[in-house]
Amino acid sequence: MLSQEERCKIIALINREVIPAIGCTEPIAVALCTARATELLGCRPERIEVQLSANILKNAMGVGIPGTGMIGLPIAIALGALVGRSAYQLEVLRDVTSEAVAEGRRFIDERRIAIALKEGEVDKLYVEVQAMADGHRATAIIAGGHTSFVYEACDERVVLDAQRGSIAAEEEQEVPLSLARVWEFAMESPLEELRFILETKRLNKAAAETAFRADYGHAVGRTMLAAGAGAVMGDGIFSRILSYTSSACDARMAGAMIPVMSNSGSGNQGISATLPVAIYAEEIAATEEQTIRALALSHLTVIYIKQSLGRLSALCGCVVAATGSSCGITYLMGGGYPQVVSAVKNMIANLTGMICDGAKPSCAMKVTSGVATAVLSAMMAMEGRCVTSVEGIIEEDVDRSIRNLTRIGRDGMNETDRMVLDIMTHKA
Repeated sequence: MLSQEERCKIIALINREVIPAIGCTEPIAVALCTARATELLGCRPERIEVQLSANILKNAMGVGIPGTGMIGLPIAIALGALVGRSAYQLEVLRDVTSEAVAEGRRFIDERRIAIALKEGEVDKLYVEVQAMADGHRATAIIAGGHTSFVYEACDERVVLDAQRGSIAAEEEQEVPLSLARVWEFAMESPLEELRFILETKRLNKAAAETAFRADYGHAVGRTMLAAGAGAVMGDGIFSRILSYTSSACDARMAGAMIPVMSNSGSGNQGISATLPVAIYAEEIAATEEQTIRALALSHLTVIYIKQSLGRLSALCGCVVAATGSSCGITYLMGGGYPQVVSAVKNMIANLTGMICDGAKPSCAMKVTSGVATAVLSAMMAMEGRCVTSVEGIIEEDVDRSIRNLTRIGRDGMNETDRMVLDIMTHKA
């Protein structure tokens, strides 16, 4: 049984990883870093130079920036300098107005922004911004996490330098988890300690319902609600789960000024870990306690898997997030820990290898595929069906199976990552 100290550490971990975000978190992290560099400079920059890791560049090229009607990094950087506030973290652009967007366009047209790939070995999540004016230069660097500043300076005055100690500090902060510990925490913690997780349902469901009333991205969620869709998709729990989840993603990837609750630095992961579980719970009239424990199980499973996968990789985040929601749904179906183990193995056997080719409107389609697999995996687990250890990368031990998934995504798909970026940056 987990001690109170262990529960407190896990709750603190969830509160660090499950936070509100407006817009895709990669360009928002760049805007955040720009805002901080501007604050260090103390005035409006005359020029901004940005250097990024390949994964940040890939995830920021094709996604809408909230409140702008524009796509990509230049407007995110301009607005980070003009109206961004670092205290807002992943909601750094919450004060954007039409006037600020117009000013940002002029900033871009005046060619005040330079963006480049950071040379050498850096973290897959790396953002370096230098803001210059009146002969002064301020530098801010984010690495390892979307809001993790590791270096801040203005001219020769260094305000923060945690670059060498950042990895050790992260390891000290990290809470050791296993799937069994995740299950134990979600099932046995006092309910009042977990009630905060309901905010994920409120925020992400509101985002989906807002998206139903507009035409965002590829409108994947609305397509499943269109006239005649019921004849193909049905009009039940499954179609509602898919439409709610994809609709929230539609809005977010299109740049809607709608906050969502993220998980491990990704809004789409937060959406996918929340809405399938929340909608299923509503449909079966689950108790509040069941809903809370299912959401806690889902979100902590995602956090656990991301501990060994890393923030960014060539593996689509919906694989991890949908695995979390499959665990939550399995529990709501009446499953215990053995069935949750089966659901995780079924997910890994099916979705491993889905590539991440950047953040963009079509992410809603990948989210839908992941969530559909989550429901199927839960149903199979409840029927006693589980992919066995003689099949592919699945092992008898579920935690080893998870490590196999994350090893492929973190290390094995690095060449895939490079090829995807090469294709994206050389399109005609």
